[in-house]
Amino acid sequence: MDAVSAVCRRGAWETQVDLGLVDPKAGGEAVVMTDSNSDVTGFHDRVVLITGGTSGMGLATARLLLEAGSDIVITGRDDARLDRAAEQLDKVSDQGARLFTVRADSASLTDLERLAALIRERHGRLDGVFANAGVGVFQRSGEVTEQDFDLSVDVNFKGVFFTVQKVLPLLDAAGGGSIVINASWTLHRGLAVAPVYAATKAAVHNLARTLGSDLAGRGIRVNSISPGYIVTEMFDAANPDPASHDAIRSQVPLRRLGQAQDIAETVAFLLSPQSSYITAQDIAVDGGLVTAIPAP
Repeated sequence: MDAVSAVCRRGAWETQVDLGLVDPKAGGEAVVMTDSNSDVTGFHDRVVLITGGTSGMGLATARLLLEAGSDIVITGRDDARLDRAAEQLDKVSDQGARLFTVRADSASLTDLERLAALIRERHGRLDGVFANAGVGVFQRSGEVTEQDFDLSVDVNFKGVFFTVQKVLPLLDAAGGGSIVINASWTLHRGLAVAPVYAATKAAVHNLARTLGSDLAGRGIRVNSISPGYIVTEMFDAANPDPASHDAIRSQVPLRRLGQAQDIAETVAFLLSPQSSYITAQDIAVDGGLVTAIPAP
């Protein structure tokens, strides 16, 4: 799965977890990772905001762009997790000189306004945004509470919309830029336990298209990505039985689960000058899950 945190309920069992970096215990599969010295260009001295950047796909993207020379701003809702992320990124951020961590809840407009003000004070501009923060509540429709519904919509849709709105002046200050919104494969295929989650991801998928039209005249490109099954803490929480991983892999034509680095590479491409003629598009990073039937 592909959000920053997840609430998973199976009978009386309930847990909320944050995404973690890749866990090598991917059910015995051969893990395919991109070389950490990937040839990512066009990021030297660029300033990029990554919401929900303390772990998982956000943290992997922060690492990759720091290695490419960017100044990175990451947000999270928990100071301890922000501190831990800063420690993990210390060596690639010039001992923290190119990393700015901000405690912010994407569902809070007050926090988002403060975030924009802090970025303006420190950098004066933004060249790119990865709107990655999100939550996942995975339940059948009859089990969803109003609280579950409001949380999902507030973070996954409202939070993404207002994150973009509040930082637009910073992108304008850079003369334009690129925004990548984290959607999900679940907007392309119905998943019984994700009625609200999938709906919010469909909303931001459409938002990327409409913003792509709206902001093109300001030199701002907007795209979304639809991650497939990505190995994270959230994936393990939603699929606690390792035996189920084999069944999940069997749905993927490439016969493997995705890794956070797979997402980081795609986001970097969409934020980079190499994708300068791409906007209002969605890229599924899913091993063929939503468009191809695995060969026997």
